[in-house]
Amino acid sequence: MKRVLLIVGGGIAAYKSCELVRLLRKRGHAVRCVLTEGASHFVTPMTLAALSEDRVYTSLWDLKDEHEMGHIQLSREADLVVVAPATADLLARMAGGQAGDLATTVLLATDKPVLAAPAMNVRMWLHPATRRNVESLRTDGVRVMEPDEGAMACGEWGPGRLPEPPAIADAIEAMLNPTGRPLAGRHALVTAGPTHEPIDPVRYLANRSSGRQGFAIAGALAALGARVTLVAGPVALATPAGVDRVDVETAREMAVAAQAAMPADIAVMVAAVADWRVEERAQKTKKGETAPDLRLIENPDILASIAQSPTRPRLVIGFAAETERVVEHAVAKRVRKGADWIVANDVSGDVMGGEANAIHLVTDTGVEDWPRLPKQAVAARLADRIAAALGD
Repeated sequence: MKRVLLIVGGGIAAYKSCELVRLLRKRGHAVRCVLTEGASHFVTPMTLAALSEDRVYTSLWDLKDEHEMGHIQLSREADLVVVAPATADLLARMAGGQAGDLATTVLLATDKPVLAAPAMNVRMWLHPATRRNVESLRTDGVRVMEPDEGAMACGEWGPGRLPEPPAIADAIEAMLNPTGRPLAGRHALVTAGPTHEPIDPVRYLANRSSGRQGFAIAGALAALGARVTLVAGPVALATPAGVDRVDVETAREMAVAAQAAMPADIAVMVAAVADWRVEERAQKTKKGETAPDLRLIENPDILASIAQSPTRPRLVIGFAAETERVVEHAVAKRVRKGADWIVANDVSGDVMGGEANAIHLVTDTGVEDWPRLPKQAVAARLADRIAAALGD
């Protein structure tokens, strides 16, 4: 059992701290909470006390605790200090080394690792002052997660949402158990999402890939200790914790970015790359009496080029999205592309853009049929298989 000191910052996302405490307790960790004055407007000490089964601390001026130097004890007794949500104000005070309340005093006094999960308005997150504060904290050794992107309580959209509690819990687990990361020292290349192939300045060829499965795999590999380079097509997803992201649009850009990421120990080619592109037109194609003739040009085969590269990764994994004879096509694709494994799935339903996947893992020893699972669970299971294969 590890001991986590959770500092809850003020902001609407403070309500998610309750779920985070529940998850950590379920995983067997002891949780002690420090509630800032702002956070107390969103969640009560009684709620956190009930969930953590421990006292909640709110004030630097509790005479009994301060007689015993309570803020020092709090900062030293934990194995990890977590700030969630970390508001723009709290990040600024952390970066400035302030100690005006219990939360910042504990943070300044601690000699333990610190993890911060930001939550704020998109403009606040993108403001140069916040960017400087985050960079300063990271330089000082604080692990600052990337916020999620999406709709906010203020009605705006963009990066700044608190990462979901399971993602924060996974990041906590990785920091608490750094030696239990079997992919530490390995470099993984992951591609994810669709590609957009321009027809003219306003139109493009694309597909319905959401990128969720590839992003989940990148996050799962990072959680096992890998250094992950994620080459992402045009999707609106938050970068998983601990992942280096390269954004591209077309198949040719993805091919260049994938080759630039080499050498790698692992390549997981999840992206739904467009097989063809169009001879792009400089001006918008006007609607006429007949449909325009589009000349299709074959795009580079990224999976095959990585599998045949002089710096070929030790494990090359491709994906096969099929609508019929799924396993048969996947078995043939593995041989044709030179991949070690093919992860095949039937996309005739709601898989592309959906939340779950039922896959078939094709290797040189046979085919494994996995049950339908949430994409995060598929990612975790695949990452474990990768770690086991490289361990062998």
